[in-house]
Amino acid sequence: MTLQATDAAVNSSEPSSRLAESSISNDMGFLLAKLHAAGSVLNNAALAEFGLKERSYSVLALACGNLGPTQRELAEFLSLDPSQIVALIDELEQRGLVERKPGVSDRRQKLVAATAEGRKVHGSAQKATKAAEARHLSMLSEREVASLRAILRKAVWAEETPA
Repeated sequence: MTLQATDAAVNSSEPSSRLAESSISNDMGFLLAKLHAAGSVLNNAALAEFGLKERSYSVLALACGNLGPTQRELAEFLSLDPSQIVALIDELEQRGLVERKPGVSDRRQKLVAATAEGRKVHGSAQKATKAAEARHLSMLSEREVASLRAILRKAVWAEETPA
């Protein structure tokens, strides 16, 4: 192949496709980072119509459960600085989607709970993110998606499972 033909091939192909042949494409950290980046773009696009982003949606989703998470637990679980959680909760609270409540055993704790409107928005946003995820993973079988989910959960929480 001549230099001109090589340049034409390089310019016509997608950089991601061409570079996928490099050795880093087998690096687990790189693959996880790429998956996270793609997932964030996908989620943020699906959540835009609800005025949410991935982080605020995560807080809202956790507030919709029956676990009554504290601000500290949310920060730890989402691997965010406590100040970031406060800002996210403030935003959701201003929109009437969550509310802070004093802790049951320790009133200094701040529990975060979804409001009725928050549950409604979460339900619609969750449908949108699940649909976007299904479109993005459509090349995988249901069994492969289930396996991927199980493997990722195992890898994320491996340190917490007893040996």
